[in-house]
Amino acid sequence: MALTPKHKGYPIKKDKTVLITGSSYGIGKALAGEFIRDEYNLVLTARSEDKLSEVRTELLEKHPQRKIHLFPMDLSLPNAPAMLVKQLENQHISVDVLVNNAGYGLLERFHTSDINRILNMISLNVNNLVHLTAMLTPAMTVQKSGGILNVASIAAFVPGPNMAVYYATKAFVLSFSEALHEELKSYGITVTCLAPGPTKTRFGKVSGMESSLIFQMGTQNAEEVAQKAYQGFMKGKAVVVPGFKNKLTILFSRIFPRAWVRKVVHKIQKIG
Repeated sequence: MALTPKHKGYPIKKDKTVLITGSSYGIGKALAGEFIRDEYNLVLTARSEDKLSEVRTELLEKHPQRKIHLFPMDLSLPNAPAMLVKQLENQHISVDVLVNNAGYGLLERFHTSDINRILNMISLNVNNLVHLTAMLTPAMTVQKSGGILNVASIAAFVPGPNMAVYYATKAFVLSFSEALHEELKSYGITVTCLAPGPTKTRFGKVSGMESSLIFQMGTQNAEEVAQKAYQGFMKGKAVVVPGFKNKLTILFSRIFPRAWVRKVVHKIQKIG
């Protein structure tokens, strides 16, 4: 398949299908809009069937010729990836691009956290991201074509006091993605990691960070982040960091001493 200047990283093909997890709100929903505009069919999954249906209705109004399949489920459950892939196989749906967007974080001290919520976060942010990727990648290697877009965060680049586990999960996603970027390149598979900063989505409210200093310092909108992510993915970039301020934040985290960085993060994520 020939590449065009617009798609330097990922090859164009007819009837392309992208699977997007966590696609009922925010960045996931915005990414669905980016892919469908480029004539992708969509497979959308999230916990709320009602919200997914709303997204499908909204997108089909603008793109009635596209196919949108909905698979409502909780991807934090241990066997969720296997169940999802089985449903895809039963409906004869092949996935050309996987977008691992589902995930969440919690602003709370580690020693007072509910261990079950912590393990649930690790399951969704890490375990099942790897599980779903592992189940869909082999077919891509056989076809010598495909793409994986993993959503991390600028949190991946620094330690995160008061969000220790969340930051650690995003560091895993970044490292995992960069490794696969090199490993799968020879198979014609593009692997990109999106590392956004604070974004206007439900994440701020759900995580408890909405009133934190880091969100008060400025946010991007989900549509802007998704556009940058899609452009970077299509160019075959390993890592996409939307926004000059976020790029600067990562640069500072590499220049300044580690001890200073974690103290600053602790201060802007202060609890009580």
